[in-house]
Parts: sequence; C-alpha cells; structure tokens
Amino acid sequence: MGRFLFVVPPLVGHVNPAVGTAAALAARGHDVAWAGRPDLLRSLAGSGAVVHPCALPGDVPPRPAGLKGPAAFRFLWESFLVPLAEAMAPGVRTAIGAYDPDVVVCDQQAVAGALVAESLGRTWVTSATTSAELVDPLAALPKVAAWLDELLAGLRDRVGGAAGGTDPRFSPHGVLAYTTRALLGPAELPDRVWLVGPSVAARPAGGDFPWEWLDRSGPPTVLVSLGTANNDAGARFLNAAAEALGAMADRVRAVLVDPGGLVGGRLPDHLLVRPHVPQLALLERLDAVVCHAGHNTVCEALWHGVPLVVAPIRDDQPIVAGQVVDAGAGVRLRFGRADAARIGAAVDAVLDPARGHRKAAEAVGESFRAAGGSASAADRLEAVAAGASRAAGAARAAEATGAAGTTEPAGSHGSNGSDSSDSSDSSDSSNDGEVRVS
Repeated sequence: MGRFLFVVPPLVGHVNPAVGTAAALAARGHDVAWAGRPDLLRSLAGSGAVVHPCALPGDVPPRPAGLKGPAAFRFLWESFLVPLAEAMAPGVRTAIGAYDPDVVVCDQQAVAGALVAESLGRTWVTSATTSAELVDPLAALPKVAAWLDELLAGLRDRVGGAAGGTDPRFSPHGVLAYTTRALLGPAELPDRVWLVGPSVAARPAGGDFPWEWLDRSGPPTVLVSLGTANNDAGARFLNAAAEALGAMADRVRAVLVDPGGLVGGRLPDHLLVRPHVPQLALLERLDAVVCHAGHNTVCEALWHGVPLVVAPIRDDQPIVAGQVVDAGAGVRLRFGRADAARIGAAVDAVLDPARGHRKAAEAVGESFRAAGGSASAADRLEAVAAGASRAAGAARAAEATGAAGTTEPAGSHGSNGSDSSDSSDSSDSSNDGEVRVS
C-alpha cells in the first residue's frame, strides 16, 4: 500500500477537498498523513488524523477591505502566501523525512510542499482547489506574471535551495483539479491536469443547528454566505442581503451566515442568522445560494444542483463567478454595488424556473458526479505512486548493477552488457509509467 502526505494551508476551503481524497485513499488501505495546522486538520479530517505540525507566519497584516485586482493579488502573495511558505517549510521537510511518503500532495497555495518535495527529489502532485489558476489569470498581465516568477524564484532559493525550476503551483507529475468542463469551460489544459470533479466528503452535521426551523413547511430557502475569510469586507453586503430577503417574506426564507456578528437590527422570523452552519447538510434542503463565488461553496452548491447568486470580492472569485454565469447556473452581482434591490432581484431570477438556472446547476452537478470526485483523485494518486515505485525500483536495480560491475573481473563485458540491457528495459518501463500519470 502507498503512503501519501497532504500539505495544506490553514484555509478551510483548501482542506475540505483534500479530506475527501485522503478518505478515499484510506478506505483503500493506504496510509495518509498531513502537514499543516493540527487543530484545523483534526477538526476537518477527524480527531485521529496523523498530523505533522507546521508553523504559521506571525503578525500577518489584515487585508484592506477595498483591495482588489493586481493590488489584492500582490498583497496575497507578499503578505500571506510567501510568509506561509517560509513558516511551513521546516515542518514540511521534517514531515517528509519522518513519514517517508511515496507521494506528497501539495495544495496550490501551500507552495512550501512543492518546493521542499522538489528539493528532496520526491514525487509530488498539485492539489488545485480552485479552477482560477487553470485559465492563466495573468495572461493579460505580463508584468504581474514576471513579478510573481521573480518572487517564486527568490522563495525557492530560501526554502528549497537553488535546484529545480518547476512552477510550484503546477507539478510535472500531475495536477488534481477539482472541477469539470461543465464549469471550467473550454480552457486549453496540458495532459497532466486531471479534471476529477469536486471532492465532496461527508462532514459533521453540526448538532446546534435548529433543524426544526427549517423542517416546517415554507417557501424556498436561500443561504447567504461569504465564506470563512471575508469578514473584513462583508458587513455592508450581509446587511443589504438581510434587508432584501427580509422584504420577501411571501416568497422566501433565508439562512444568513454571520461569523463576525455583522448583521444588526431586529430581523423577521423568516430570516435565521447563525455564526456557522453545516453547509453540506443544509445544501440538500436549499433552493438558492447567495455567496462570494468561493470555489468550494460554488462547487458544493452545484454538486447539489442549487443555483447561485455570485458577488465576487477578490482573488479567484471573479473568475469563478464568470464560470458560473457562463454555465447558466446563476447570476452575478458587483459586490460593491449590490444593494437590497439588486440582491432581491437576483434571488428572484435564480428561483424562477423559466430562467433555467436550476436546470443548468443540476447539469453541472451531474458532470461533477460523473467525473468521480475523490474516487477519481485517489485513482490518479495511486497511479502516480505506482509510477514512482517503478522508477525507484529501476534506480535501485541500476545502482546495484553498477556496483556489481565495479567488482567483476576485467574482460567480463558480456555479463555487463546483458545487465545493462535489462536495466534499460526497466528504465523504459518506469518512463512509460511516468508518461501515463503526467
């Protein structure tokens, strides 16, 4: 059986897809371990998860609420992702040495995993939990792309040593992309990018949610959520959503996720405000989702055939929002201009059967399930591990042959020639395995 080490950032939306894939591998008898933040990982992957702790950067400055576009992208890398990589790298190196994995599975935003694995000559695969990077978002911004290349080169020197030159966001061994063509669209992709569909794994349903409020008969139910990392920007939008939905008592009821306690005033009975919700369990009973176009929330909604109102804030969200609209599975609002009237009209639109948004969302969900999700991701990782094992075996055979050759009597070239031929055959087999999984 194989050994797989998952390296993940301290971000719920990046851990959850990996949890499903890891669970699929464990169910097949493989060993799985994690490198990252222990408390978060055990809360999401289970209390028995094997976790190699990694440090986190201290004193990360809060991101200004109005920061968007290239400025937001620069802030993300300079103020969070690079410091995160530098902080995690020692723990990742220790984890690889102690656990000795066959494959290191590196989240695209935990670049320490890729850089350290590369420096140690280990086989690694990228876990792409958002499809935004797959469409080359910097293609129209060559100066920003050049800046990022330089930033990553400097990070490689500090974290992994000067060896190597692969983009740590895209492994040459393979990229697990948790999406399908139905959402991604016609973007051109290399063969090593595998569209496995979302990895949606069961999560605790949350015993404190008032299911009795939802169980009683009523109008269509709408969820409003801006994810786990947007409290700084969410107050105005959440209050506008509460105002919009509060005026729609005759046709909707709504659950608003408000972890920061940002929604003020007295709310009508058909609105429920909660700091956290069991999102997967809730989606089975929803008719629409209003969100920030975070890839995790979007994919989980579409998995359940639920149409969306998307109001992207920053980072990959505008790209994901565009994919939702292009698929016909929802409507888009400008986050900064989304007032109560616009939010209400958008909710009405996605709930209207004549607009076809529900049908389109269901079609995307069907494509997700057909792709296989965590089972397909596990298939790919097993193939990579098998290829790595064959390559290691061929290398050991070649080394043994070389060692034997140094002790043979002079003139016994026939024997050496025969061994060399066998070694070449093994090497070809190994290379063939690499082709199949790259």
